[in-house]
Amino acid sequence: MIPSTSVLVVVDVQNGFIRPPSAPVVPVIAGLVQRWQQESGAVVFTRYLNYPGSPFERLIHWQKLQESPETDIVPDLVPLAEKSITLDKRIYSLFSPEGIRLVREKGWSDLYICGIATESCVLKTAVDAFELNLTPWVLSDASASHAGQEAHDAGMLVIRRFIGEGQIIRVSDVPLSGSVVV
Repeated sequence: MIPSTSVLVVVDVQNGFIRPPSAPVVPVIAGLVQRWQQESGAVVFTRYLNYPGSPFERLIHWQKLQESPETDIVPDLVPLAEKSITLDKRIYSLFSPEGIRLVREKGWSDLYICGIATESCVLKTAVDAFELNLTPWVLSDASASHAGQEAHDAGMLVIRRFIGEGQIIRVSDVPLSGSVVV
């Protein structure tokens, strides 16, 4: 059984972020979420929602993920997300005011973080958890970047520097009972 102080955070696995470099992580995440839910663990899916005039649009000139189907959770994860909490956000991190409130209300202290994109939303969620005196665990093999392996590797390098080498784990290291998740 997953401790009530732990939560699996699935970051932004949305249609608009699926590209050849990020697509292989979807079945890995699906298997992990299924196992986590079987052990009655809490799961939060985040969905990034861009908007006209956002800093992403104004400063980065990035206008994607403003409407469905780009903003939708990928089809393989929809049935799992329906049994979870979904938090919409307009920032990189889970830790919007609503996200902070949710984590505090639920009493979560250990956050197992996976998803897309390693170098931005996964990284920012992990660093924010660290700075809020929570314990982030980043699942390296359940995270990816739609920008490719180089971006994923850069994100992992920065995450190690920000939160510590020991906080980077693999799905097989997640404390689930029964057989190992692959």
